Amino acid sequence: MSFNQLKEISKYQWELPRQGEMNVPGWIFAGPDLVREMDESVLQQVAEVASLPGIIRASMAMPDAHWGYGFPIGGVAAFDPERGGVISAGGVGLDIACGVRCLLTSIHEDDLRARGKELADELFRSVPAGLGSQGGITVKGREMEAMLEKGAAWAVSRGYGTKEDLKRIEDRGTAAGARPECVSQKAGQRQKQEMGTLGSGNHYVEVQAVREIFDEKAAGAFGLRKSDCVVGIHCGSRGLGHQIGTDYTREMARAASEYGIYPPRRELACAPVYSRMGRDYLGAMRCGINCALANRQIITHLVREAFDRIFPGSDLSLLYDVSHNTCREEEHEFEGCRQRFFVHRKGATRALAPGDPELAPEFRESGQPVLIGGSMGSSSYILAGTSRGMDICFGSACHGAGRTTSRSRAGKKWRARDIIRELQGKGIEIRGHSMRGLAEEAPAAYKKGSEVVESSHRAGLARKVARLEPLVCIKG
Repeated sequence: MSFNQLKEISKYQWELPRQGEMNVPGWIFAGPDLVREMDESVLQQVAEVASLPGIIRASMAMPDAHWGYGFPIGGVAAFDPERGGVISAGGVGLDIACGVRCLLTSIHEDDLRARGKELADELFRSVPAGLGSQGGITVKGREMEAMLEKGAAWAVSRGYGTKEDLKRIEDRGTAAGARPECVSQKAGQRQKQEMGTLGSGNHYVEVQAVREIFDEKAAGAFGLRKSDCVVGIHCGSRGLGHQIGTDYTREMARAASEYGIYPPRRELACAPVYSRMGRDYLGAMRCGINCALANRQIITHLVREAFDRIFPGSDLSLLYDVSHNTCREEEHEFEGCRQRFFVHRKGATRALAPGDPELAPEFRESGQPVLIGGSMGSSSYILAGTSRGMDICFGSACHGAGRTTSRSRAGKKWRARDIIRELQGKGIEIRGHSMRGLAEEAPAAYKKGSEVVESSHRAGLARKVARLEPLVCIKG
């Protein structure tokens, strides 16, 4: 990306001034090297999002931003419903509430390495994964409705985990306001046998060692100790979320003229928040959030069972679970008073600051755990929310490394066997359900996660707490 159109606010914040149809400026949070590496399409998408009705403050891109469907992945935008603000299915994405959860194990990495191959095989057998993967759970009828309404709380009530887990999940595991009647029959049918499955793409179950701690106090609050192992789970709402996004993008595009909205491209189809279409999508999207939360809760149960078979008596407690493809109704300080907005985060993580009343008591002093997934062979990170992040970008941060090479190009450029050999040479046990999928997820197809996290830290979006290195990785 060229700097010609950008104004430097700081070394880690750049502004695209208002021009043309833009209602607000664009802000990019990234160091100079990451900005240079970004495709020009990111700037174009930031500008197009800035043209949507009712957007406030700025159209924002996180350090891991890259081209996406409608909004850039790594895009953040808040809309005021009182000023004609809209909601966009493309601003949430097709994998609704895709997110990361982290489990603490208290197992030292030396002990885990001694049985790493056994554990990798057991996790591979225990957690269904891959394109179109199906699990052993069938959900339909009233049970489907209950799952869509209650999310992780539904899963816990069915024996997948404990009530203690719910205290460490965003919104206590349930997105309020879900309306199953707004979800199509086709979406429900796609999800019928996909509960408790990883899917494909960049989703994973990964055992990681805490390699480096940057903030001892926050790490203590999070229960992180150097050389102990944690488990990262990255997945979303599977076929149901994809179908909801597909259905409502089509319906919003058809209804655009009815609302007098003419977005620059179909992928940005949207509807006023308080319109019938807007309310219906919100109800369906919240079902998608609950589906993703229930899915990760069931996978957590499967992971715990697998660990117990290799490490009897192991206790995998939940650190936190946070989604990164959502639109949330939130209260923020703006123009001197508290106001309610609808904040789209597409490939961006919510990052609540210390003292926020929504946080569990144990996180009130440290801020919310912000979970940043790695790219198969690279480090993951745990950050904490900051007051500055709340002030400038509605409490948002990056969600991962961000792609530099498309999946189709990566699949042609790298060979899975070479990647497996390279990872095993680093002491990483890798298991995948698709050789092509492994090639598409080559670590070199992503930005350097360390640079993305450093930009988030330096920009004040979230502060570094710990770096995690992969030991075992299960891919779809």
